[in-house]
Amino acid sequence: MATLIVTAGPGTDSYYPLGRRTMVVGRDEGVPVQLLDPHVSRKHFQIIYRAQTGLFYLLDMKSRHGTYLSGKRVEGETPLCNDDVITVGGTSLLFTTRDFPDKQSALAYRKKPGEREETTYVR
Repeated sequence: MATLIVTAGPGTDSYYPLGRRTMVVGRDEGVPVQLLDPHVSRKHFQIIYRAQTGLFYLLDMKSRHGTYLSGKRVEGETPLCNDDVITVGGTSLLFTTRDFPDKQSALAYRKKPGEREETTYVR
């Protein structure tokens, strides 16, 4: 279906299969995807799947420090593409439309040399 992989910051090499439901990402221990970064809001952003379009969308939840997609601040619901980089605080996440059977295959995909550039934006 789709997966988030933490590529930089606290929790590097964590991966989260997304499924077809809305996923909230933040620092709060009650959210499905928890990022232990002091510059991440308790409920920082959502990844929403829309069955009508078959696409995933990124939505900032009025976070203090903002959510960035490929270096640009997210304003409103923004469609995601395979291998997009989401940056929040000092944490970068790789969004991929691929589904992986386990953590090892997800991390092997992330670490394939020369296939994707990893950038961390620091504010």
